[in-house]
Amino acid sequence: MSHDFEQQKAETLAVFAELADGAELPDEINVDYAFLPGASADWDAVQAALEEAGYDCQQTEPEPEDGPGAVAQLIATLPDQPVSALAIWTGEEIATRIALDHGFTPDGWGFWA
Repeated sequence: MSHDFEQQKAETLAVFAELADGAELPDEINVDYAFLPGASADWDAVQAALEEAGYDCQQTEPEPEDGPGAVAQLIATLPDQPVSALAIWTGEEIATRIALDHGFTPDGWGFWA
């Protein structure tokens, strides 16, 4: 299965542009990247690889309001990142490449934590 990084980048840049339009954003922020496990997901290996690359990792459990079929997510956080579309995309691309290698797919980013 191939991943469309160009589409992912375009979506990230568009979302950032919407967020930044008229908003006062800080100079730095912790950026959270979310990943969903696939059938071959290796939680231990992906967390080790992401942590080696500088990400803080946590597993989130679905909440009852998430509804039936909701699954745990992996959240990879890059602390103290410059608030720019390029910085967010760079962190997202690196984390996505690592996650894909370990059976996970990207599920967005934000400033959740």
